[in-house]
Amino acid sequence: MLEAPGRVYAFYLDGFKRMTLGRTLWKIILVKLLVMFVVFKFFFFPDYLNTNFQTDEQRAGHVLEQITRQAGQNN
Repeated sequence: MLEAPGRVYAFYLDGFKRMTLGRTLWKIILVKLLVMFVVFKFFFFPDYLNTNFQTDEQRAGHVLEQITRQAGQNN
């Protein structure tokens, strides 16, 4: 039974070594993920707390207010 995970790992390792088109597809997938998580963050998700509040206490107070306001509206 302990041999099964090793065989599965070897199966996938061999498959990734032999793939040709798949490598290109994986590169495309990684570039798309990079674009989504890095580039989009700068354009669509500005750092609201750092730009609108000067201290950590103000930021924490705003977050707490937003969380408790939404919790109160759901009840």
